Amino acid sequence: MSTVKIKDKTFKTSFSEDEIKKRIKEVAARISKDMEGKNPLFIGVLNGSFIFAADLMREVTIPCEISFVKLASYQGTTSTGKIKEVLGINEDLTGRHLVIVEDIVDTGQTMKQMIESLGTRNPASVHICTLFVKPDKLLEPIDIEYACFSIPNDFIVGYGLDYDQQGRNLKEIYTLV
Repeated sequence: MSTVKIKDKTFKTSFSEDEIKKRIKEVAARISKDMEGKNPLFIGVLNGSFIFAADLMREVTIPCEISFVKLASYQGTTSTGKIKEVLGINEDLTGRHLVIVEDIVDTGQTMKQMIESLGTRNPASVHICTLFVKPDKLLEPIDIEYACFSIPNDFIVGYGLDYDQQGRNLKEIYTLV
């Protein structure tokens, strides 16, 4: 098990690149089966989901599209609880099957707000796909159909997730020591 130092914090390896890719492949197979014939629109939540979204899309075997939205709710290692949309979606969502692609769901507040916002645009369905979920931290009753990993309430970096904008480029997931 290796460690990395990012700014003033030390992190230890918790998920290898191989473990992550294996789970993404499994989740992509489920999505491909569930969404067959529906041409889903994947909506990646930037910045954190960009690596996960790319790897997920490469494993999905059905016709699909992708778009991105940029939201912000973190400062340092804690969520501010206030979500501000920075970059929106331009596509017509009427009658579309949407799959929100998120790096991590902790409180669920971002997802709840996104589902409510997307729901006003008349989609056929809205689904959540996340690399990580923290079930013990969820404050909102949301249905997370596709989760690669359930984790405790630890702070993690790597594979797109950051600490103060650093560490996104790490190929593995590291947990704060």
